This record gives sequence, C-alpha cells and structure tokens, in this order.
Amino acid sequence: MAYFSLNTSGNPTDPQDYTLQGSQPTCLGEDQICAVQASNNGSNKPVLTEALKNEMIIALHSRTPSTNVSLKDS
Repeated sequence: MAYFSLNTSGNPTDPQDYTLQGSQPTCLGEDQICAVQASNNGSNKPVLTEALKNEMIIALHSRTPSTNVSLKDS
C-alpha cells in the first residue's frame, strides 16, 4: 500500500484530491484528514474503499488517527 496526502481544502472522499507520497507524510493533530494509506489505482491516486471511508469517519469522530488514516489540526 502507498501513502497519499490530501491536497489543501480537498475533498477526502475524492481520489483526485490526493497526491502520492514516497513515504508516510508527517501529520499532527486531530481535526481533519491529512493522509491515507491505500492501494494505488494505477494513476497514482488512492483506492478509497468503503472500509477505508468508514475508517476515516471513525478517525474523525474519535479524533484519533488509525492504521490507514492520519489527521492534522485545522
């Protein structure tokens, strides 16, 4: 799996709003999605499965990053 950072003011559910990263990006905070770890769709964009989207929701609600979701302060 690869790391993808969410572009500034991007939509976390739109794969086009992510940029492929060479390593895990530094993200600190608890308010917004910063990056995800996901499969590459072949066009350097993440495959946002329903399971990953649910993990994103849980991370935001609990204000706690997870295995595949990194958060940052707003």
